[in-house]
Amino acid sequence: MAMKDYSDEFRADAVALYESTPGATYKSIAADLGINRATLRLWVLRDRERRGVDPAAPPAGGRAPARAGRTAPAADPDERIRQLEARVRELEASERKLASEQDILRKAAKYFAGGDELVSRFQFVEDHRDAFEVKRLCQVMGLNRSSYYKWRTGAEARTAREEDDRLLGEKIRVIHRHSGGTYGSPRVTAELRERGLRVNEKRVARVMRRYAITGIRLPRRVRTTVPEPAASQVPDLFRRDFTAPEPGLKYMGDITYLPLANGEFLYLATVLDCFSRKVVGWSIAAHMRTDLVADALRMAAGTRGGLDGAVFHSDHGSQYASRQFADLCDQLGVTRSMGAVGSSADNAACESFHASLKREPLQGARDYGDAAACRMTVFRWLTRYNTRRRQSANGHLSPDDYERRHHTAKLTLAA
Repeated sequence: MAMKDYSDEFRADAVALYESTPGATYKSIAADLGINRATLRLWVLRDRERRGVDPAAPPAGGRAPARAGRTAPAADPDERIRQLEARVRELEASERKLASEQDILRKAAKYFAGGDELVSRFQFVEDHRDAFEVKRLCQVMGLNRSSYYKWRTGAEARTAREEDDRLLGEKIRVIHRHSGGTYGSPRVTAELRERGLRVNEKRVARVMRRYAITGIRLPRRVRTTVPEPAASQVPDLFRRDFTAPEPGLKYMGDITYLPLANGEFLYLATVLDCFSRKVVGWSIAAHMRTDLVADALRMAAGTRGGLDGAVFHSDHGSQYASRQFADLCDQLGVTRSMGAVGSSADNAACESFHASLKREPLQGARDYGDAAACRMTVFRWLTRYNTRRRQSANGHLSPDDYERRHHTAKLTLAA
């Protein structure tokens, strides 16, 4: 679907992409961006007029520097064939790696139904180490391998601590029962110390949570404040189902960081359509304020010509839980959905997308260069992702092609 209302940020990035691409044509760049050739030409001419540049001048970009690890095309045909065969093997290996990551995330989605604490991620790696490499499991779960092995070697000590906690839990349960079920962790701790047991209150609270032992919490007598809409509970309407029968019904979003060469970061907020995984909205900034995610959602509304009646799913990041973002969703007619607190599996599809975004453009590099290079690299990848990148979930069609085929099929059935 064509974008209805292009943001100033999108126009500026499109012009910069054309001007910085050696040998660029309006047709090739417009095809990558999924826009009309005449529209791109108009933007470029207006920008050149503003800068006082000859409208007939070719793109100003010089030859792009070769990326690390990428060899220049060979003049000899046989050598060129060998290079292409090596590239095919590299892409096949990348595809196998991505398939492995998706398999791990599918298993993790079921495994973490009750939460995603650090110890659970360690246990997930331990339980699946025979099916996948430990290195790959730790990468997908966001763990340090040395931390995992340290956790693994501490199994005996951990078992001993669990037994101590069990015995302490029995003592706590007796004290709690004798108090008529009213004591919380401070009073239980005081009672244990009175009986000669040296114990920390934090440990008592932890053991009480583990065994579901709770004291009485009295409600406030007078309610003097009304919580903001964003402070209320937002239900999980996805339940880890990241599919949709039609475009424009379900969207998901997240924020990721983009490392720069100087050690700083830019931040990217994205909005994906669950039907085709199309990136319908994004925003890049040097901050993580609510404006970052709000701009991405506004771009999605412009791309789709509106979001009225759609559901938007995110994690519990402060930006998505803010009053400002809740008001924007109300204005656009969007119903919010949020996964469980601290559970990456509840937004696994976005996590996987951002992993691909960093893996493919960087190709093993540690950063995106300076801020301008980072912005252009990510902009190019996002637009080509929609128009050219084949998706296995779409029957190896690009998101745009997948949606066009869907609309064509609907029109055929209607006729």
